[in-house]
Amino acid sequence: MPITETSSRRSPAPLIPALASIERALAPLAEPMLRAAAGLFLVPHGAQKLFGWFGGHGLEATGQAFATKLGLPPVLALVAGLIEFFGGLMLAVGLLTRPVAALVVGLMTVAAVQVHWPNGFFWSAGGVEYPLLWGIVALYFVLRGGGEMSVDRLIGREI
Repeated sequence: MPITETSSRRSPAPLIPALASIERALAPLAEPMLRAAAGLFLVPHGAQKLFGWFGGHGLEATGQAFATKLGLPPVLALVAGLIEFFGGLMLAVGLLTRPVAALVVGLMTVAAVQVHWPNGFFWSAGGVEYPLLWGIVALYFVLRGGGEMSVDRLIGREI
């Protein structure tokens, strides 16, 4: 049966019809919740690198670890910390969403390849699973933007 324009726009029938009104009411919150979670999950990682909070070692020690363990310039600890902390906050509220999300994609790509790849896939063994997941989520916001409930939309500007 060919798909017509009308049938392709129709939503599937809810599995539990009694919950349909709740689903309709909460559906607009799904994208902003994902954006906020993605951003806020990054913030403590940046705080570890920049300030030594949450069991982190601070900028100097993290920079030394980047140099000795990863062979990366120590200044990249600052870059990573800034992207995670301030970029995470900006992503959470949807400010400059696309460029910030692009920075997160780049950061997660470097983290996956440079740091986690040798440990395999699973995060429990230090593998690529975690940075890969958050990189893909960030890529979604590169492509999609901040959405209806974002500072970008509020100010009427989006890159």
